Amino acid sequence: MSVLEGAREEWRRILFEGTPVWVKPEGELLRLGDGRTTTEADAIYLPPCDPTKIICIHLNYESRRVEFHAPPLTTPTYFQKPLTTLNSHRGKLNRPADCQYLNYEGEIAAIVGKPMRNVSPDAVWDCLAGFAAANDVGAQDFRDTDAGSMLRVKGQDGFCPIGPGIVRGVDIRQSRVRTYINGKVVQDGPVSEMTFDIPYIMADLSRHITLLPGDVVLTGTPANSRPMQPGDVVEVEVTSVGRVTNTVQETPAPTHALGHQPTDSEQVRRVALGQFPPRG
Repeated sequence: MSVLEGAREEWRRILFEGTPVWVKPEGELLRLGDGRTTTEADAIYLPPCDPTKIICIHLNYESRRVEFHAPPLTTPTYFQKPLTTLNSHRGKLNRPADCQYLNYEGEIAAIVGKPMRNVSPDAVWDCLAGFAAANDVGAQDFRDTDAGSMLRVKGQDGFCPIGPGIVRGVDIRQSRVRTYINGKVVQDGPVSEMTFDIPYIMADLSRHITLLPGDVVLTGTPANSRPMQPGDVVEVEVTSVGRVTNTVQETPAPTHALGHQPTDSEQVRRVALGQFPPRG
């Protein structure tokens, strides 16, 4: 059955009595497979997948492209986030003390359910396990390094919250992505705004890369990615899917000055603050 078909179904993964377990939400409770329940408010969440890779697409929402004053796109480009970026619902987002531009990017995570290699766009929905809300967090202070791979921008520990669970049985094509900071909407875009839809992205990637069960593909963010501050509560909501919530905190800067240091250049500020001049 396609991930779009059937009744809505959600599974979450939590740490229960020291063991990772899968649970189904039932109002204010979470039900374990053995029938026991636990209070949702007290749950310690884990990411709802075990990927071998996390792949992200650049600049896939039309509002984001316009914000960047970029020309119309004819083909997508991608980057990867290390597995150590995985974070979960209610996890902390760490902003190093020497950084100032820790940006949110609300996204839909498409999670692979069966091996995908050279899959056609029409077959993609049958290969997905489901969807989750995600935040493609980036420390834009490192925008001046890594030659566009964004390894240090997007690859720091905990910079990929996903959750609260994985959901199937919804028509993700009708969803919207919204990001909230301290309860205020700061991003809002419909899935229909994507330049390259989910079947295109998954089919394109699987032409040359085998996608395995649990792998995550982040599908782009709408306009208005901006910096978060320590103490901020950031929530990414995918309508009909769920809302992942995290809190920003400041952590110590690295103890040595080796390597590229955070910068506050014109390019950093343009991306972090959305201050893109029109193209001449």
